[in-house]
Amino acid sequence: MNRKELIDALSTKTGSTKADAERNVAALLEIITATLKKGDSLALVGFGTFEVRKRAARIGRNPATGAELKIKASKVPAFKAGAPLKAAVNGTKK
Repeated sequence: MNRKELIDALSTKTGSTKADAERNVAALLEIITATLKKGDSLALVGFGTFEVRKRAARIGRNPATGAELKIKASKVPAFKAGAPLKAAVNGTKK
């Protein structure tokens, strides 16, 4: 499912217009992005948690030449699924 399909599904599910659904999706993504940018996590009980994880600096290799290169430390966004979401995906009861 892509963004357009999500907007269509949201408007159908809620009975709202596609324009309203687009604004809601955009607002949700902005909120998640702003929260992660501050370094905070966002927990949606029953769904999962969006968080920022720190990745340490490390030595990598250029696959073409085999030469070593330094990879800087970075922060990466991550999502950890909640138990009800995992159960729904696996078709089990939780």
